Amino acid sequence: MTTPQEFVVAVVGATGAVGEVMLSVLHERKFPIKQLILLASERSAGKKLDFGNHKIVVQDLATFDPKGVDIALFSAGGSTSKEYAPKFAAAGAIVIDNSSAFRNDDDVPLVVSEVNPEALESIPRGIVANPNCSTMQLMVALAPIHRAYGITRINIATYQSVSGTGQKAMEELGKQTAAILSFQDPDPQVYPVQIAFNVIPHGGDFLENGYTSEEMKLVWETRKILSAPEIQVNATVVRVPVFFGHSEAVHIETRDKITAAQARALLEKAPGVELVDEQKPGGYPTPVTHASGHDPVYVGRIREDISHPRGLSLWVVSDNIRKGAALNAVQLAEVLIDRKLLKKGA
Repeated sequence: MTTPQEFVVAVVGATGAVGEVMLSVLHERKFPIKQLILLASERSAGKKLDFGNHKIVVQDLATFDPKGVDIALFSAGGSTSKEYAPKFAAAGAIVIDNSSAFRNDDDVPLVVSEVNPEALESIPRGIVANPNCSTMQLMVALAPIHRAYGITRINIATYQSVSGTGQKAMEELGKQTAAILSFQDPDPQVYPVQIAFNVIPHGGDFLENGYTSEEMKLVWETRKILSAPEIQVNATVVRVPVFFGHSEAVHIETRDKITAAQARALLEKAPGVELVDEQKPGGYPTPVTHASGHDPVYVGRIREDISHPRGLSLWVVSDNIRKGAALNAVQLAEVLIDRKLLKKGA
């Protein structure tokens, strides 16, 4: 009887919102860990984080020697990834990076576990990129439709929770809500305007074409993941006063006509998708009632577009910290193990 392989796993950015969920997901899914190493900035070094019944001390990333690490899960921001991910890869680790640092690089696969796991067969730089959280849930929902009917155009408006911006944004929403209910000044710091009781049509930096960087991520990443540079994507990103869970109003045009019933049939058996599509009050998914704290991508409000002969509309909701970041990173590591693409482990 052979002993199951176990791996040395490093979580970089372990004290952040995504890093903490990564630890939960690794534990929930019983990932085969020989040793778990938690890394963060010097400021966070020395903290103890829970992993199951154990407490693990966070180490300083800047002074850590990555030799011997098999899998490194990075969620510490683009600048940290650019500096340290190549060092981990050079030391023999496979890096799964949650930042935008490498997503557009031709020699770095951009992978959604349910959509294009075959891209993991070639990792020339030892680095794999996790897509943007909004792209992630969109791809899980649309890939089955694209493969069966050919999507030619996507028009999407996202309604993104503040957790996508980070811990300080969540604190700002809480503080502003309390301040406004106490008739005090909301005092925006993280966002350019008040987020509590408001919506903000802005994510990322404004670009020369009038779109924002968050909107263009949906364009570039969709094309790369689906290997379909011809797909036209038009996106509007909106930040909403919700703590966890991104929602998307999605309108697609297809090469071949797809009915609502055909779309439901496809999505009912699609991996990672849970259909919540009853035509009655409450018969649809929302961030609070469905997505927050859960793994699936929820799809509802499926209907044929009355303004286009080959159009389809749908509503897509998912937990942006779980499937949108931490869960997919762990799922990619599982695919690497299942396909025997990791050379090490003991």
